[in-house]
Amino acid sequence: MGAALEEEMEEEGELEAEAEAESTRAIEEAVKVLLQGLGEDHEREGLCRTPQRVAKAFREGTSGYRQKAKDIVQGALFTEAGLKDGQGYAGGAGGLVIVRDINLFSFCESCLLPFRVHCHIGYVPSGQRVVGLSKLSRVTDVFAKRLQDPKRLADEVCSALHSSIKPAGVAVALQCWHIQLPDALRCNPDAMSPSKWDMQGWAQASFSSCAGVFEDGNISSFWDDFLTLLNLRDINFEKGNEHLSVAHSWCPARSPELSLCNGRSRRNFTNGRISSKSGSTYPAMVSAAASVLQSLGEDPLRAELVGTPYRYVQWLMNFKTSNLQMKLSDLNVGKVKLQANDSGEVAIGRSGIYSELSLPFCSLCEHHLLPFHGVVHIGYFYEEEGEGIERTVLQSLVHFYSCKLQVQERFTRQIAEAVYSIFSRGVMVVIEAAHMCMISRGIKKVGSSTVTIAVMGQFSTDPAAKSLFLEAISTGTASGR
Repeated sequence: MGAALEEEMEEEGELEAEAEAESTRAIEEAVKVLLQGLGEDHEREGLCRTPQRVAKAFREGTSGYRQKAKDIVQGALFTEAGLKDGQGYAGGAGGLVIVRDINLFSFCESCLLPFRVHCHIGYVPSGQRVVGLSKLSRVTDVFAKRLQDPKRLADEVCSALHSSIKPAGVAVALQCWHIQLPDALRCNPDAMSPSKWDMQGWAQASFSSCAGVFEDGNISSFWDDFLTLLNLRDINFEKGNEHLSVAHSWCPARSPELSLCNGRSRRNFTNGRISSKSGSTYPAMVSAAASVLQSLGEDPLRAELVGTPYRYVQWLMNFKTSNLQMKLSDLNVGKVKLQANDSGEVAIGRSGIYSELSLPFCSLCEHHLLPFHGVVHIGYFYEEEGEGIERTVLQSLVHFYSCKLQVQERFTRQIAEAVYSIFSRGVMVVIEAAHMCMISRGIKKVGSSTVTIAVMGQFSTDPAAKSLFLEAISTGTASGR
């Protein structure tokens, strides 16, 4: 009997592995269609393994569908003595337990882009039961690793903990950030230090869910205590955004009309198809995005997912390979006589060098089709006294090279070469960026950032000039100018 059961379990495992492999292959084929729709060759160097990487990212990001919160909590409940009246608050009266700043990423069910979450959980133990603290984080991760809406995420975590731990009450507070469209990020010139550009221009909302004693606001202060203890760490949780309607969703992709970058016409949805004024349509891409949902075990016709494939494709179309070329003569047109410290230009304390700091950007990693974003710093030697390039022209240059599938190293070099073609004496470009592939996938390096540098001309042979420019970046970003 034991051998038969073991054989049956082995067969089930093989069937699950086969189904997973088939699902992964289907996502890979869908990604190839998406790349083709973007005007790319999925077999070129740099993209040849992108379908596998994207499939793996989606599978990892939705692994919560294949996990149960109850299985995590079981075996992690411990007995701690409390009051003797049966309520049994661990640690004595009012034994509130809180875990703050659980950093999570989840895939938005409205557009398939990752959104960032700071989760805070509080519960009041009952019946002499407490749970291992790490399990609170693991339970939240189970529900975050699904296609999600923030309010539902808060409700599901709260319900799972309340039913499995059986406490006197549970409170869940979420602070969520959703990346904006590239044009929206481009319009934020204030982004300076990493603490600012890391979330600069992101849509933000707060959501909460509570059960048990946390709901009894008139007779209990547990919710107030919960918020007070969050504030001890400068966590200013604001309640009140929990009832956003679909028309006023926090997801930027749900705006009624989106303006695409890269010099293309405005596009909107028509009869379930993405169209432009030129009449071009992308039904194959939309079908491919829908097949990704199906391969993840989701139903594209579920009410919350209707329209998601279209919105995902519309996001991708921001980065479609274009035959349009930015005219380098535009940089010449943008050359003006600059005044020191005027309009954001910084004259470095050395004759002949100007720097333009913190030009914001958003691009799409060609390895994982996940966004990366940050700021670009450009330093250059001008040819004539006081002559430089307008900030708006340099911002347009950055925007042009960011609105395509990119890697940060190439992006840095392309900007440097473009500016160097006009100011041939010397150019230095420094890019600071946060990559969602670093923080929303398996390695989860939250808070990490990547810096790349391209040096040309006189900056290559003049260490003092290079040091002056780097010092200007440090001084400028630290001052929050």
